[in-house]
Amino acid sequence: MEPTDLPSLPDARFAGLLAEAEELQPRTVDLRRAIHQHPEEGLDLPRTQAAILSALEGLPLEIHLGKSTSSVTAVLRGRLPGPAVLLRGDMDALPLTEDTGADYASTVEGTMHACGHDTHVAMLASAAHLLCAHVEELAGSVVFMFQPGEEGYHGARHMIHEGVLDVAGERVERAFALHTYANLPSGTIASRPGPILASADRFEVHVTGKGGHGSQPHLAIDPVPAAAAMVGALQTMVTRRISVFSPAVVSVTRISSGTTSNIIPETAELEGTIRTMSEHTRARIREELPKVCEAVGQTHGCRVLVDIEPGYPVTVNDDRIGPAVVELAGEVLGAEHSQLMADPLMGAEDFSYVLQRVPGAFAFLGACPPGTEPEEAAPNHSNRVHYDEAALPSGVAMYAAFALNALR
Repeated sequence: MEPTDLPSLPDARFAGLLAEAEELQPRTVDLRRAIHQHPEEGLDLPRTQAAILSALEGLPLEIHLGKSTSSVTAVLRGRLPGPAVLLRGDMDALPLTEDTGADYASTVEGTMHACGHDTHVAMLASAAHLLCAHVEELAGSVVFMFQPGEEGYHGARHMIHEGVLDVAGERVERAFALHTYANLPSGTIASRPGPILASADRFEVHVTGKGGHGSQPHLAIDPVPAAAAMVGALQTMVTRRISVFSPAVVSVTRISSGTTSNIIPETAELEGTIRTMSEHTRARIREELPKVCEAVGQTHGCRVLVDIEPGYPVTVNDDRIGPAVVELAGEVLGAEHSQLMADPLMGAEDFSYVLQRVPGAFAFLGACPPGTEPEEAAPNHSNRVHYDEAALPSGVAMYAAFALNALR
């Protein structure tokens, strides 16, 4: 009988792939830390773009640079013709000041790679090196999508409009993206079929009444109680107009009004986020939210203007490719490092634009720092988030395995 207390071994199809990724670890870490120390926000990331081009130098890749952004697209042609697959790594940082104490911490005040995009770039660049070493095994093309502007700038749409899905000469047939996640055991791949991340829309409500003296509210039209009533009414809207079987979140995250204690203000503002797990529910809330706010405002005698700014759509994994990625992780990394997610998360991603057009999957790579329980680790978007770099070879191997599995 075989021992049952030992971890499972990688499948023979991918024997040695993780070891090859581990050999690339010095390169992966060096690139990650260089980008981490010099983070850039938005769509224009010249320093990050230059670092990527330097990391890919000498490889047999066709390089295409973005016109409207600092994107980098690299195409690897296999030994034989065949379909194209896409691997994505996002590039941009967030507007917050790092407080990790790392010796490679951000040198840019007010900007930090707090969502792991530096690790995504580094892993994808090393995956390019790894796949170039296996080019003779590829029947088709690999498109490496280095994408700026994920943090609210719709960078994926820019790249799609500039032809990233067709750059190989034919439409990409499969797509895959990884995202490091500090609240998951290090080296674990987690994914699921169907929705994995929510849509995200931003709303603002402007309430206008009539200002006056705080001692004479009957002579004014106070927008503050109207705004306060809207907060409760919006929660009732979610529970009474949206099916409990279609998750939705409406959070009012900012209320602003007034200047001092004895003045009834003329205006009040609400701001918040809408998260849903289906485009149908998303459309329903975007229709109902203005109605609720306007009706409450009318009850209070106030004028109401509602503005909803569309954000990212629901990120939906292909029903077959999503679970196949989890199975693939078991083959490449061992069964104990693969996890089928029971539930999606309510965060949002612009890889959703790719998955609207191409069957594929989005997956999380656990990178909880050593000595910390996953539930206690500083989360993504925290200025104290820290990722375990020992997890990076697992991501490099998974990027490569996805392409090899599709094109062998």
